[in-house]
Amino acid sequence: MSLFRLDASIRGEQSVSRKVADTATDAWLEVHPHAPVVRRDLGAHPLPSDLWPHAVGGSFLPEDARSPEQRDALALAATLADELVAADAYVFALPLYNWGVDQHVKTWIDLVLTDPRFRAGTPSPIAGRPAALVVTRGGGYSEGMPKHGWDHATPYYLRVLGDVFALDVHVSEVELTLAGLNPAMAELIPLAEKSLRDGHESAGRHGAVLAERVAGVTRLAG
Repeated sequence: MSLFRLDASIRGEQSVSRKVADTATDAWLEVHPHAPVVRRDLGAHPLPSDLWPHAVGGSFLPEDARSPEQRDALALAATLADELVAADAYVFALPLYNWGVDQHVKTWIDLVLTDPRFRAGTPSPIAGRPAALVVTRGGGYSEGMPKHGWDHATPYYLRVLGDVFALDVHVSEVELTLAGLNPAMAELIPLAEKSLRDGHESAGRHGAVLAERVAGVTRLAG
């Protein structure tokens, strides 16, 4: 059994989404200490944005008519799809940038969807598997906050992960992550600290859920 983890933050060791996702991953490893964790870090190693048009163009052509760029893009798309299919559970650490979907995550999703196993109209090969989605936001986007309704990324992620990939998604959210860095948000620090504590607690629970779900499937298979 294995866990697939996707990170997207560009903040490296300062990333809140990574730290909260670490909590989910640690909870998984407590139950499956020897299980591999396959990681793809889009923040540290982004996918070139021109890969997707090459993959799309190549997918409509026979193998011998594809350009080298199209072959390479489709080969990478297959690798990305392989990583998903090979895993038993998933952790996605996806921060909100500029109110929308992170460009590197969008490229990753677009490439995966060019693989025949994930194309529209094809039953998802990973349907029903458990996933923990960690969402972090620098400001306040919950109900009652000035930016409520401005998060256009999380609904998209839920649509793709939950409806297209058909995963069983468990969401942990952390807001106001910039409160300690932006003097104008200083009065929100107590709320930010509570949101972070709640996010870690939620991620820990969800990591344990992932581990127990997979353990249960393994016991049934045995």
